[in-house]
Amino acid sequence: VSLQMMKHAWDNYKRYAWGLNELKPISKQGHSSNLFGNIQGATIVDALDTLYIMEMKEEFKEAKEWVEKNLDFNVNAEISVFEVNIRFVGGLLSAYYLSGEEVFRKKAVELGEKLLPAFNTPTGIPWALLNIKSGIGRNWPWASGGSSILAEFGTLHLEFVHLSHLSGNPVFAEKVMNIRKVLNRLDKPEGLYPNYLNPSSGQWGQHHVSIGGLGDSFYEYLLKAWLMSDKTDEDGKKMYYDAVQAIETHLIRKSSGGLTYIAEWKGGLLEHKMGHLTCFAGGMFALGADGAPSDKTGHHIELGAEIARTCHESYDRTRMKLGPEAFRFDGGVEAIATRQNEKYYILRPEVIETYMYMWRLTHDPKYREWGWEAVEALEKHCRVDGGYSGLRDVYNNHESHDDVQQSFFLSETLKYLYLLFSEDDLLPFEHWVFNTEAHPLPVLHKDDGSKEENQK
Repeated sequence: VSLQMMKHAWDNYKRYAWGLNELKPISKQGHSSNLFGNIQGATIVDALDTLYIMEMKEEFKEAKEWVEKNLDFNVNAEISVFEVNIRFVGGLLSAYYLSGEEVFRKKAVELGEKLLPAFNTPTGIPWALLNIKSGIGRNWPWASGGSSILAEFGTLHLEFVHLSHLSGNPVFAEKVMNIRKVLNRLDKPEGLYPNYLNPSSGQWGQHHVSIGGLGDSFYEYLLKAWLMSDKTDEDGKKMYYDAVQAIETHLIRKSSGGLTYIAEWKGGLLEHKMGHLTCFAGGMFALGADGAPSDKTGHHIELGAEIARTCHESYDRTRMKLGPEAFRFDGGVEAIATRQNEKYYILRPEVIETYMYMWRLTHDPKYREWGWEAVEALEKHCRVDGGYSGLRDVYNNHESHDDVQQSFFLSETLKYLYLLFSEDDLLPFEHWVFNTEAHPLPVLHKDDGSKEENQK
C-alpha cells in the first residue's frame, strides 16, 4: 500500500510541481519553502532513496537525471543549514550509498563545501542561516539571545562524518567533533542540554529544554553517531546515556490516566505538553536499549513502548485518527491538543517511525496494527486528487486541507510505513543508521579504510 501511496504522491509532484521544492496538491502547483532559499528540487532529492528502496526504477532514473542536469547550488540564497543538511546532503548521501551512482557523491560533497562557512563563528558552533553565495551566516531573529539551536547544530554529525569519509577531506568531521567539544566543556543545568547556545560567547541562552522541536534530533544523533561508528564513538555513547538519565529524572512523567509522556522544561518549571516531533523518542529509546547499562535494556524497551502507546493515544483521541502537532497533560486533559494552533497535522512521520522501530525490535503485532490505522486515516483524510495534503484540525468533522505535500512525507512517512510492513532484512539495523530525515547511511566499520581516499 505504501508503494501505491508513494506512486500517487510522486506522480502528482511530477505532474504539477516537477523541479520545484514541494507540491500544493489542491491548487496543483509548486510550493516553495523559504528553508531552502532558491535551491530547488527538495522533493526529488528527499525521495531518491525511497524510490530506490521501493524499486520504482523508472522514477529513480528520472530523478537521477534531474539531479545531474538541474540540481544547482550556485544560487544567491539564504538557506537553513539544518534543513539543507538533513534533506539535501542526507538524501544525496543515501542515494549514493544505495545506487553507487557517482553523481550523488559529487553533489553531496559540493553541497557540503558550500555549508562550511556556517561554522565561521568564534566558537565553531554554526549559524542557523547561511547565504551560500556570500558565505554570510546569521541566526533566526526569534532565537533566544542570538543563539543557535541545539537540534540544528546538533544534527549535522552523521552527514558530515560521511562527507569526510567520501571526500577524504577531514574538515567536515572536524567541524562536528568541535561542536561536541564545546558542549562537553559547558555546565549542563541538571545534566540537561538547553535548546539555545550563543555561537559567539559559547554560553547557553534561555534554559529551555525539549526533546521535541529545538532539541529532538540532537539526542538522536548522539546515539546514532555511536551506532554508525560501529560502536567505537565512546564519547557519543556516554553523552547519549547520560542525557537519557537526566531526561528520565527531570522530564519523563506519568499522567493520572497512566500515560507516560515527556514534558518540556523551562528554567526548572515543567510544561506538561508533548509535541508530535517528540514521538520519535519512543523509537530512539528502543534503538538504544541494546547498548544501555546491562540492567537497563528491558527498561529502555519498556520506555519506548510506553511512548509509542501515548503517541498512539494522541492519534486515537482525534476525529481523524491522525495526531495533532502538540498535545497536553494538564487540567484534566490527556494526550489532547487544547490550543487551536496545535491541532494541525502536516503528514509528519515521527509516530510511524516509532512504530517501525518498536516492530523491528519487539515484533509485537500491535505496531503493525497501529501503522495500518495510520494508513487508513491518511488515505481517508489526506489523500486528494493531486497528492497528499496536511490537515488544519484533526478534531474536526470535515477536512480542512493545508494544501502542502511536504517533502518529508515521501522521504520519511512513506518510507517508515514501507519498512514497518517489510521484512527486517531490508536495510537491517546492523548495517544502516537512518538520519533524522530517514535517509539510511551505512555503519562505518573499523576496517573500512575509506576506499575513496585510496583512489585519490
